[in-house]
Amino acid sequence: MKPIYTTLLFLFSALSFAQTDLRIYDIINSVSAERIEKDVTTLANFGTRHTLSDTISQTRGIGAARRWIKSEFDRISSNCNNCLEVFYQKDLVKKGDNARIVHDVWVVNVVAIQRGTKYPNRYIIMSGDIDSRVSDPADFTSESPGANDNASGMAGTIEAARVLSKYQFESSIIYVGLSGEEQGLYGGKGLAAHAKEKGWDIVGILNNDMIGNITGVDGVVSNTDFRIFSEPVPPTETEQQRNARRFYGGEVDGISRQLARYVYQTTKTYMPEMNPMMIYRLDRFGRGGHHRPFNDAGFAGIRIMEAHENYTQQHQDIRMEDGIAYGDVLEHVNFDYAKKLTAVNAINLASIAWGPPAPETVEIGGIVEPNAKLRWSKVDGAVGYKIYWRDTTSPTWDNYRYVGDVTEHTLEGIVIDNFFFGVAAIGKDGHESPVVFPNKIFR
Repeated sequence: MKPIYTTLLFLFSALSFAQTDLRIYDIINSVSAERIEKDVTTLANFGTRHTLSDTISQTRGIGAARRWIKSEFDRISSNCNNCLEVFYQKDLVKKGDNARIVHDVWVVNVVAIQRGTKYPNRYIIMSGDIDSRVSDPADFTSESPGANDNASGMAGTIEAARVLSKYQFESSIIYVGLSGEEQGLYGGKGLAAHAKEKGWDIVGILNNDMIGNITGVDGVVSNTDFRIFSEPVPPTETEQQRNARRFYGGEVDGISRQLARYVYQTTKTYMPEMNPMMIYRLDRFGRGGHHRPFNDAGFAGIRIMEAHENYTQQHQDIRMEDGIAYGDVLEHVNFDYAKKLTAVNAINLASIAWGPPAPETVEIGGIVEPNAKLRWSKVDGAVGYKIYWRDTTSPTWDNYRYVGDVTEHTLEGIVIDNFFFGVAAIGKDGHESPVVFPNKIFR
């Protein structure tokens, strides 16, 4: 009877890690469209949040905006027994650094860290941009409410902090408002450099830039579609790693792409009404966002945003022209949609922060054999592991096998040549690490 008992125990364990965590549904239900609307309205009412705008006024300009954001993080922290470490991180950018920096300016980010109980130096980040702009990127005085770009992402980040601060996590979560995006991604560069200096172990950054528009300039209207942009491989990879890809694969399996797949899978599990669209590029065509400086520093980073943009409402002077109302104003923001994308972020932050770290090494073997073989480094806090595999043309991890608390396994009858493989660590509540693509070969 022992073999039957062992088999049943294995099946029970496998099924237990296929279930969902009910706390995630509570997080989804706790996100408030009304609070997001209030915060977007407050940010838009600062008149302009241009990076080079007024910093002295209490009611207008980026200085007033960032002080208000910090006050909100401070208020959230006071409501959770000072669970957030709130501070400014800043860098001086000199006039002429690029054509959009027309005078010296302090680029100031507002950072709030919710410290993890077990892995305090391991971070997952959600960001929104503080700054706004009009048609001329050097115009720092004209009305620039930036309601969707990017008060929506900033308000979503604040709301995620409100909701998740009611929970404790093993890893740390950072909520941040980044400045200087419209002038050249300066805020992201500054925080990424700060992270390097402090030795932060960053799982990744979820950059939210425009999460409130549902009516596209192409006429498409959707309150369920959203895009996940991710680069294929890190720009910091070595020549040796590039050469290895020619023989072993991995052209679309860098750390940012695995983070994108994680968000896709979590969303499909807990919010099946949403349609996450995996976009296989760093960002929109020829354009950039605040995840890119983190990618440049070797960290995983993705952009989460609306699927259907309206360019008449981005980077525009407020005006009426040829019957078209230009300008990024409040009336164009759909707050229920912003709520949904905020929830997408919150559940992924929670799942990663509740889950264990990923295996540092994953080795693969089985060359010219009928079976694929994998072995990996043991992860502290993991109660088991999943081996994932997919067709080489599939964008997502479509098959998996839970193999329990072991560090090697053979997939019998699955030929290494025909699939891509990866391994994720599983925590006690079923939350997973991002998948790790094999980084070593054994024979």
